Amino acid sequence: MRGRETFDDSTDRWSRSDWWGVVLDAPDAPALAHFYSDLLGWEMAKESPQWAAIGPPDGVAYLAFQTSPGYVRPLWPVAEGAQQTMMHLDFEVADLEVAVAHALELGAEQAEHQPQDDVRVLLDPAGHPFCLYTDQDTDTSPNGKVES
Repeated sequence: MRGRETFDDSTDRWSRSDWWGVVLDAPDAPALAHFYSDLLGWEMAKESPQWAAIGPPDGVAYLAFQTSPGYVRPLWPVAEGAQQTMMHLDFEVADLEVAVAHALELGAEQAEHQPQDDVRVLLDPAGHPFCLYTDQDTDTSPNGKVES
């Protein structure tokens, strides 16, 4: 992209200025950030009542959340006249059952409609849908054991 600097892996991540990410509206940005931080094991990078961001420990990508007072929970699957989902997050997992149980334990809800056997659509505490999925061809680690 024009106007962005490029860095190699020798530059400390906190010194870089090529961060990129996705921002989700939420009724409570810090609460949703903590949900995803716990779900993904990512670090809390910033937190205020209006804004929070998390990121993986070794990357320059982030997932951020902004408090939106007029937030309307999306409906999934889509229904005419209801707030529609504009995007969703996908996370590949090795053990779908374990990953779903963990997400539910943290406060996610499993959506009633499930489109595929190797995908689970869940709703985060603010109602954003996200998918946990397995790649049927690569659901084991190199040593042949499923990791969870």
